[in-house]
Amino acid sequence: MNVRKINRIIKQGEGISVEFKRAKEDLPSNLFETVCAFLNRNGGSILLGIKDDKTIEGIIPEKTEKLCKDIVNLSNNPQKLSPVFLLNAEIIKYKDKTLIHIYVPISSQVHKCNSKIFDRGMDGDFEITSSEQIKNLYLNKNSLYSENTIYPFLFTSDFAEGIVDRVRKIIKIQRPEHPWNELNNDEFFRTAGLFRKDMATGLEGFTMSALLLFGKPETINSVLPHYKIDVLLRVRDIERYDDRENIRCNLIEAYDKMMNFIAKHLPDRFYLEGTQRISLRDTIFREVIVNLLIHREYTNAFPSTFTIYHNRVEVKNANKPHSYGQINLSNLEPFPKNPHIAQFFTQMGRSEELGTGIRKVYKYSKAYSGSEDIEFLEQDIFITRVPLGKRFFETKQVNDGLNDGLNDGLNDGLNDGLNDRQIQTLKLINENPGVQIKRIAEETKIPIDTLDRYIKYFVAKKLIERRGSKKAGGYYLIADKNRNP
Repeated sequence: MNVRKINRIIKQGEGISVEFKRAKEDLPSNLFETVCAFLNRNGGSILLGIKDDKTIEGIIPEKTEKLCKDIVNLSNNPQKLSPVFLLNAEIIKYKDKTLIHIYVPISSQVHKCNSKIFDRGMDGDFEITSSEQIKNLYLNKNSLYSENTIYPFLFTSDFAEGIVDRVRKIIKIQRPEHPWNELNNDEFFRTAGLFRKDMATGLEGFTMSALLLFGKPETINSVLPHYKIDVLLRVRDIERYDDRENIRCNLIEAYDKMMNFIAKHLPDRFYLEGTQRISLRDTIFREVIVNLLIHREYTNAFPSTFTIYHNRVEVKNANKPHSYGQINLSNLEPFPKNPHIAQFFTQMGRSEELGTGIRKVYKYSKAYSGSEDIEFLEQDIFITRVPLGKRFFETKQVNDGLNDGLNDGLNDGLNDGLNDRQIQTLKLINENPGVQIKRIAEETKIPIDTLDRYIKYFVAKKLIERRGSKKAGGYYLIADKNRNP
């Protein structure tokens, strides 16, 4: 959450999707009434540390960690919020004050706070009491979110072998203190919203979200025979394909298969963010893949496709539009199409706060492919297009070998205490094969005698090699062992 977005929320003021609350050192007593109302209506942002009149009061900084932990624990407490919906709270430094931001997504279920149902209007939270209002809220949720569909004859024996244990292990590694870690499997399914009772119909059982996350291929096919994801490489053979993966497994395994296909066919450009080497390829396409999996309308028979062309990656996905047109950073309004599936990927560390993925694609696209000409088209079929630069595939083999070797060397160097200026020097040599030390000094503003020490270290580590005579000055490039022939 950046300052610009906080400014926009504060300027917008309280309304159907924004709430301010004072919280000097304790959580407001009515906080979860608002959480419940947001879950039941359209979701929204809660800012703690701000008065109703937009006065920035702040929170005592020493109290913020405890308050964030209390928010997580209470959101997982069925006595407070039922069914539970695990929330994350973010500490924000705004001007000279400390605030807490809670993003509450819209939920596919009807929630209660302290056994009462709350809804949201322009004037704030209000309790729903009439049986007609309650029934309409349940019916509205069921009509909007197909992931809520209950299958009374779906059992754990219909899940892929070991998949639940694997997912729970991933969550435990990602979040050692996650409240789900202490639950047995039955409690886990109910708490995660994967096993529920429909109060409007009386049906009870596992939901479509459980089927899609954990199901065996044959089980998913028996319920959703049209479900598949066609992953294609069409660089040389545009009419047919160069390579193909026809995916019909559950979403957890589908994510792995798609990431492996990406790693097989797209280069991973060397990139440093500060002193941290990040994978541009994995960062961008992880978000694109997760967006496909968690926002698809699975009752629609339109098959999802993920196609790599010579100049772009194009994704087509069945959609239930929240709005129509191009999505960009100025009009981005996160809206989960399958909130429980989305929450699951978040708890596994495979996605972040809604909307973050699209921001990351915009942020890193130019560094990866040289273009920011990205398309996210919200319509009945959601289309994503991520550009690939000219001659993108001609250099793949060289780039892959170079990056593998260079990354190994960098990791060794970092373990030995490589500093920021050493990383900067190595990056410059990588991006400018044949560069001479004089130009390195000019570009980095590092003294030549210091660069001499760095160069000797890199050569000793076999990261780079020197070419040419000492008399002529010589030049430097990435070592042969890091380059494919």
